[in-house]
Amino acid sequence: MSFLFGSRSNKTFRPKKTIPEGTHQYDLMKHAAATLGSGNLRLAVMLPEGEDLNEWIAVNIVDFFNQINMLYGTITEFCTEERCPVMSAGPKYEYHWADGQTVKKPIKCSAPKYIDYLMTWVQDQLDDESLFPSKIGVPFPKNFLSSAKTILKRLFRVYAHIYHQHFEEVFRLGEEAHLNTSFKHFIFFVQEFNLIEKRELAPLQELIDTLSNKDNQHKHHHSK
Repeated sequence: MSFLFGSRSNKTFRPKKTIPEGTHQYDLMKHAAATLGSGNLRLAVMLPEGEDLNEWIAVNIVDFFNQINMLYGTITEFCTEERCPVMSAGPKYEYHWADGQTVKKPIKCSAPKYIDYLMTWVQDQLDDESLFPSKIGVPFPKNFLSSAKTILKRLFRVYAHIYHQHFEEVFRLGEEAHLNTSFKHFIFFVQEFNLIEKRELAPLQELIDTLSNKDNQHKHHHSK
């Protein structure tokens, strides 16, 4: 599928963020991957016994960043300045970029530009050792949880844009199962720890309800 990564998409397709081997976070990441394999996503998102919540959230954010990076990478050729002149999630939701640091006043920009800003911003956060310490024994900062919530709230917008504006292309590429599993995992994770406000999830609320209900029926069925 290398034709997907043409000249333009190289800019937006970022290198994978890796967690250093031999660290506790690496073990946690392997644990997360193993529980995902069981297919029970509700169980997979739960905090493993005796683990630090911040560390668990950090490892999962890195994973979601990588997944979204990859999913968006498959459709960058369709997400262009011409086709997506605004960053939207359907007709009712439009996002303007501001990071509160370099861009204080929200700017209206195209979806590819917005997503580029967003993913670069997230990557800078993940690379910041004072916010995401990778060394053993280095504590997470006091503001970690609020930073994590902002990151997740913004990453959600990439899913929302892909679902609303590019689902047909995702479907044609045969990526829809991959997208749905990734999004379901993301949603169950933020639900488990209450990390994104409901109003932020509004653009995909119907889908979220469907995914959550299917899961409940599934559970109910097994408990008989």
